[in-house]
Amino acid sequence: MKKLIQVLLLLSAVQMAFAGNPFKGFPKDADPVAVGRKLSYHYLVSPHGGLYAGKYLMYSETFTFNGAIDYAVNTKDRLLLDLLVNKYETLCLQDKKILPPYNHVDYNMFGSLPLRLYRITGEERYREQGMKYADTQWELPEDAKPEEKAWHDKGHSWQTRLWIDDMYMITVVQLEAYRVTGDSRYLDRAAREMVVYLDKIQKENGLFYHAPDVPYYWARGDGWMAVGMSELLKELPEDHDSRPAILKGYYKMMESLLAHQRPDGMWNQLIDQPDCWAETSGTAMFTCAFIWGVKRGWLDAKIYGPAARKAWIAMCSYITELGDVREVCVGTGKKNDRQYYYDRPRPVGDFHGQAPYLWCVNALIEK
Repeated sequence: MKKLIQVLLLLSAVQMAFAGNPFKGFPKDADPVAVGRKLSYHYLVSPHGGLYAGKYLMYSETFTFNGAIDYAVNTKDRLLLDLLVNKYETLCLQDKKILPPYNHVDYNMFGSLPLRLYRITGEERYREQGMKYADTQWELPEDAKPEEKAWHDKGHSWQTRLWIDDMYMITVVQLEAYRVTGDSRYLDRAAREMVVYLDKIQKENGLFYHAPDVPYYWARGDGWMAVGMSELLKELPEDHDSRPAILKGYYKMMESLLAHQRPDGMWNQLIDQPDCWAETSGTAMFTCAFIWGVKRGWLDAKIYGPAARKAWIAMCSYITELGDVREVCVGTGKKNDRQYYYDRPRPVGDFHGQAPYLWCVNALIEK
């Protein structure tokens, strides 16, 4: 009887915590601190490149690195932070050949990593390295193509191409430059880009095609827009000229995502196709956008809080004992073929999934 009473009291405490805050009282295997520790230390011992050992460090690994650093800071894990800084130093010294160049939107985003480290350590060379990536995103190269020059002449990044993933790639490095310098020029750059992309590619239902000639709502593609808008809204002042348009686009997207969430809390590889498989990286990105929306007061906590909670708990069932995320769509270029998206490989431990899981962890535990 005594044990039964203890269990009932525990359940009551959990229910009370959930009633007041949907981001408290998680089941043991969905505890964000424990999940974040598993994923962060797993990344620490992972080789650069992961499943895709290419010529340069991939954007997905950069974002996983960022997520692990944020986790170390949020949990005050000094050992983890020191080891991550050492991993970065080793990258710059021994593996510098894989440092991304300054000539593509998928490479310039790397600047977000040294700029993050600068904010933590105050090491000036991190600042110099990161700012070069942020600034060259707006410096027109001599061999620029006509369309790149046209975007530049309008005040936008020459790397503008109206691909949905750009709205995280550009936003993340420009926001870090703003956080480091306090110069509103970097914030304004990201905001103007976001408004153009929303005007050009957001559909009436709030979602985004993978490409204008590929009419499919691919989860991770839409996920870049969701987290890009969330990160930007966190920094934009209430009276910023671009905020109303971005907030409108965010609301439209969040409402549509809520309508397409599966009963188990996940989202599908093709968002609006009920027979498609549940995909983890897109789900994690949407969940992160929900969490920030609730925490910052942009979204109704009574509606989106439980939805985000359900998604997070469901997501955690896809993490292996070693800390690898399952059911992650492989890196995917556009193709106007519905079956192509159904048949994409799903590698275990792909950084495309590890990174947004860490973003969710940090969104949940940050004050």
